[in-house]
Order: sequence, then structure tokens, then C-alpha cells
Amino acid sequence: MEVLDWIKDLGAWVVHWAHTPYGGAALFALAFCESSFFPIPPDALLIALCMANPPMSFWYALVCSLGSTLGGMFGYGIGRWGGRPLLERWVRPERIYLVERHYQRWDVWAVAVAGFTPIPYKVFTISAGAFLLDFVRFVIASILSRSARFFLVAGLFYFFGPAINAFISRYFNLLSILFIILLIAGFWFLRVSSKRAMRNP
Repeated sequence: MEVLDWIKDLGAWVVHWAHTPYGGAALFALAFCESSFFPIPPDALLIALCMANPPMSFWYALVCSLGSTLGGMFGYGIGRWGGRPLLERWVRPERIYLVERHYQRWDVWAVAVAGFTPIPYKVFTISAGAFLLDFVRFVIASILSRSARFFLVAGLFYFFGPAINAFISRYFNLLSILFIILLIAGFWFLRVSSKRAMRNP
């Protein structure tokens, strides 16, 4: 329960920036940091900003996509500079093995999948640099996947603003719990998949 409470409190701190004049800047900074080390995805703040100002939804999606892509490039640089020894200090060996297998099979498409789904994107950005994936194709995969994810969210608010706002307001507590579950599920999936990969090399 302590972990869930910590994630919930951290999520509330993230969302509170939507009610300040620095919402856009905070969204960019959050998207940048989440791509390499911060645990809370920027979607929470993106949704809060889009709720507050639906006509600006696509602008917020652009800011979020740009911050996330640049953060991914920063994560790639960390992996490239530190190499595999640095990765092994922060990530469990079975997860490194799993990610490496994904890269061997899917190349940069593994980055695209992580960028669009709840799978922790930061693990793939740093490991992409450590495994020396082609930087240009890495950036393209990051741009496509992150933009698709964030612009999809923004599009819902831009075209269906009042209806979406009413739905979220009505089921806010339930959606908050679901968001936390999806966040944990992403890490859980990576953990389970890595163990299976180690058992079946």
C-alpha cells in the first residue's frame, strides 16, 4: 500500500501543475524526464491540461511529444556514454537480456512499442544507446510512437471536450486507480517477460 500511496501522491503533485501558469513548461519537463528516469508518465498532466483547455489540446500534445522525444535522445546518450556497465548498475540482468532480445528481433520497433504502450519507455531509451542502435532510426521510432500516443489523447479532448470532461469528472477516482494499475502493469509485464526470456534463451 505504501508504494501505491507514494505513486498516487506523486501523480497528484504532477497534475497540480495544470492549475498553475507553468503547465506547459511543466509538461515539457515531465515528458523529458520520464523518458530517462522519472516514474510518472506525462499523460496525467497532459490530460489535466487538455481538460482545462480543450482548444489547446494539440499544442499540449506537441509540447509533450517534443519533450518526450528529446528526453529519449538524452536517455540514449546516457546509455551510449555509460555503455552496458552503466545499464547493469540500474537495471536487473534479466531485464537487460529481455530488452536485448527484443532489439535483436524487432530492432527499433521495440522502442516504438514501448513508446506507445504502458511498457516503461525509459528502459528502452537507455538500453538503445547501450546496445548501439542506429540513432536516426531510434529518433524516428520515438517521434512516431510518442506523437501517436499523445496526439490520440489530445484528439479526444479537442473533438469531444465536454463529453470527455464530464466522463472523467464523474469517474475520476476510478480512472486514477486504473492509471496506477496500468503503470504498475507495465513494470510487471517487463519483469515477467524478462524472467521467461531468461528461462528460454
